[in-house]
Amino acid sequence: MNPRILLVEDDPTSRAFLQAATEALPACVDVAATMADAITLATGHAHALWLFDAHLPDGSGSALLARLREHGLATPAIAHTASHERAAHDALLAAGFDATIAKPLPGDSWREALRAVLGDAAVAPTPGDRDTGEPGIVDASIPTWDEAAALSALAGNPDNVAALRRLFLDELPMVRDALAGAAERGDVDAMRADLHRLRASCGFVGAARLDAAASMLREAPLSKAALRAFLDAAQDALSPG
Repeated sequence: MNPRILLVEDDPTSRAFLQAATEALPACVDVAATMADAITLATGHAHALWLFDAHLPDGSGSALLARLREHGLATPAIAHTASHERAAHDALLAAGFDATIAKPLPGDSWREALRAVLGDAAVAPTPGDRDTGEPGIVDASIPTWDEAAALSALAGNPDNVAALRRLFLDELPMVRDALAGAAERGDVDAMRADLHRLRASCGFVGAARLDAAASMLREAPLSKAALRAFLDAAQDALSPG
C-alpha cells in the first residue's frame, strides 16, 4: 500500500509542484495551506510522513510540529523552506524535524529526501549559500525564464511546466502589489515573508531573473534600487513572449 503523506504549503505554485512530486513516489497525499487545516488532517488521519513548510500564514512549521507532538503523535516530519542559510535549517532540526529540505529542487531530489526519512535514514540535503551580489543590480546574463531548470524540476514534462507557470503568473501581480505596498509602509517583516515564498515558486517554474531580484530585495528590503530591480523583473516575467 502506498504511504499516506501530509503536505503543508501555503504557496499555490509550490504546493502544486510538491504535491505532484510526492504523488510520484508513489504516495497518497493530503494537502493543507494553513496550520489550522494541517492540525485537522494530522489528528484525523494516520500519516507515514509530514511535510511542513517552515513559514505558514497562521504560524510556523515548528509551532505546528510542537502542537501535534502535544497530541502524542510521533509521525516523522520534514521541514521544507526557501532559506538556504545553515542557521535556519539547524533551528528546524533543533525544533524536532527529522530532516530539512531547501527549496526549490528537482522532483527526483525531493523524492530521494522523502524516501530517506520514510526508510528511517534521515539524510537532509545540505543547504548552500547564495551570493546575492550588489543590491539593486541583477546580472544581465540571467534569463527571464530558465527552461532547463523548469524542465528538470518537473521531470522533463513541458506541459506540466506550462501549467505551473500559468498558475505562477496568475498569482504574481497580487504578490508584486503586496510587496510594493509593504515596501511603501516600511514593513520589512512582511516583505521578507512574501519574498521567501516567492523564491520557492520562482525555482519551480524557472523564473530565474525574478528569483535573483527577489533574493537581493530580501537581503536589502529598504533599498529603492533593489525594489526597482524586483518590479522590473516581475514586469519582464509578466510580459508576453
